[in-house]
Amino acid sequence: MTTFDDLLARAQDFASSERRTVLGIVGAPASGKTTLAWGLAEKLGTRAAVVGMDGFHLAQVELQRLGRAERKGAPDTFDADGYVHLLRRLKDGTETVYAPEFRREIEEPIAGAVPVPPEVRLVITEGNYLLLDEDPWRGIRPLLDEAWFLAPDEPERLERLVTRHRRYGRTLVEAQQRALGSDQRNADLITATAPRADLVLENMPLVNFAI
Repeated sequence: MTTFDDLLARAQDFASSERRTVLGIVGAPASGKTTLAWGLAEKLGTRAAVVGMDGFHLAQVELQRLGRAERKGAPDTFDADGYVHLLRRLKDGTETVYAPEFRREIEEPIAGAVPVPPEVRLVITEGNYLLLDEDPWRGIRPLLDEAWFLAPDEPERLERLVTRHRRYGRTLVEAQQRALGSDQRNADLITATAPRADLVLENMPLVNFAI
């Protein structure tokens, strides 16, 4: 089984390169994407930066205007074109790029929250739809030097997802309905993209990602 140390060694090679490398970490909600991305970045220090796809969530007011608030997290609830454009700038690596960040405590993106200076060698971007083969999302895969897909134990993933929803104010029933409803529909779509990854990490315990 692949370990965190195995992945770290791979990331260290990227971070030691003379050119900017973009690594994509993909998976369904609560698969451990953010935990792994930050676990790697903590070890790599100033050579790496984490840029999340979730920073491109449309604002709640815009989701309401479009009638998509109840489907938040679906592909059409993101500024996918903006994300692709940002990844192109990050791939170029010749200027400081300020990326947005999603704040779960307010359920909104914050612009300009993540600075990525040119000296950063490895950009780790993580999200659900990096391997989706439909426009405009299909523009992402060619910008990734490597893509890793996280496929954890499904009951464990669902348990973490329900816990996350409860942490941010949902009741147990509401959390379960969200996890098994719209979240699961999105998860099924995401799982189908796994063959487009360079590395599929099946049933890798989240504890392996400890910082």
